[in-house]
Amino acid sequence: MDAARHVQDVLMQHFGIDPQSVPADTPLHQLRMDSLALEELRVIIEERMAIDLDDVHLTSRHTLAQLIDLVGIKAAM
Repeated sequence: MDAARHVQDVLMQHFGIDPQSVPADTPLHQLRMDSLALEELRVIIEERMAIDLDDVHLTSRHTLAQLIDLVGIKAAM
């Protein structure tokens, strides 16, 4: 499973966000992702994909596409 699919699954299962209905350029804050939700998202992705995102500074200004790109880069390492 690729990074996009993992992120989409986490958003749907844990946050009730249907990524198919959200444009890729949507900032995470528009999905009501505050700093606590972003931390929870980071931890869930780390556990599901067995990757380390500690050095990734994710903010609510990042877009869905940027999140997927960051996760994809880390997964490829």
